Amino acid sequence: MSTKITPEFIQRIPKTDLHVHLDGSLRIPTLIELAEAARIDLPANDEAGLKEKVFKSHYASLPEYLQGFAYTCAVLQNAENLERVACELAEDNLAEGVRYVEVRFAPQLHCHDDFSIAEVVRAVAKGMDRAKAAHNESDAVARGDDIPFEYGIIICALRSFNEHMSDYYRKILNLMSYARKKEVFAAASLEIARAAVAMAQKDGIPVVGFDLAGEEAGYPADDHEAAFGYAHKHFLRKTVHAGEAYGPESIFQAITACHANRIGHGTFLFASEMINDAAIDNPTQYTELLAEYIASQRIAIEVNLTSNLQTTPSIRSVADHPIKQMLDHNLSVSICTDNRLVSSTTVSNELEILVNEVPITPQQFRNVVISGFKGSFYPGSYNDKRRYVRQVINRYEALEKELLR
Repeated sequence: MSTKITPEFIQRIPKTDLHVHLDGSLRIPTLIELAEAARIDLPANDEAGLKEKVFKSHYASLPEYLQGFAYTCAVLQNAENLERVACELAEDNLAEGVRYVEVRFAPQLHCHDDFSIAEVVRAVAKGMDRAKAAHNESDAVARGDDIPFEYGIIICALRSFNEHMSDYYRKILNLMSYARKKEVFAAASLEIARAAVAMAQKDGIPVVGFDLAGEEAGYPADDHEAAFGYAHKHFLRKTVHAGEAYGPESIFQAITACHANRIGHGTFLFASEMINDAAIDNPTQYTELLAEYIASQRIAIEVNLTSNLQTTPSIRSVADHPIKQMLDHNLSVSICTDNRLVSSTTVSNELEILVNEVPITPQQFRNVVISGFKGSFYPGSYNDKRRYVRQVINRYEALEKELLR
């Protein structure tokens, strides 16, 4: 534990969240209000009741963890609600010192006949822009006493889906009723990749990345190779949920078949006992080589401590989490929330968990914080990003002198 890193320091330093789901990060009062307006029944109509029945501190399984998304997605079916929730998410991040966010979501869960995928994404961007303008026009930013707020949007494809998840998916399943399910899932991902590229390069929306989310076991990432190949050929950055509930082979697929620039979670990167391929005769060596490759290529890992503790039975405490191994291997690690509502957390809370429960030096902590900015899919040019990261480093060092030395 580092006794030098204080909660005040964590609160005031510029931070990032590279892995946060929009539909998992609503404010509970907003959810209640929007559900009431749309006449959607919730398991409880007050914050305490929802925390007891849906958004818990501990979950029995990943399926239980995901139950709350049925309610949050249900209220995010129009532009007004999406814009509001996106703006509130940005405001909540700003309030705790987060200055760069990459908000991710699957627009195909929110679109319908009167609301296109592009309109869904544009509504989210409009909400983020509102909060961004309010902050960036402040006196503190003008004086150079604060860092400007920036954001990017990551579009998620899903490893699998069913007709009950959205009207969009129901139509695809009906249209491809004679195809194998894996072919339907792959076709849907390719179409979402096309939409993401078009929005990023033609529509002027700050779509900075393409993601693959959903259950890993039985739904391998290489089924979606065409979608990620399309994103790759059109210079869109890629991140993949991998190693969250499956072993190192899932991470290998993400970086080879899907050209992943970052890995979401990566929790079982070092779990050689989870390797299933009989052709791998030395699983321990395989995981070490995989980790070395990821380190050398600076493929960043988006770590979500609280979320992993809530959804992975084998991780009973942070001591069981591979975060220390990741740091010891000098991997590019950033600390993220995953879902601010569902996991009841913030970036500051996740960083406090890190310094309180993991043996970490001040230099390692600094590297983790700055890695979030360096590993970002920043929406501007590379030179713009370098200048932005330099601003962050200067601000971090000034606060370090003020608060820690």
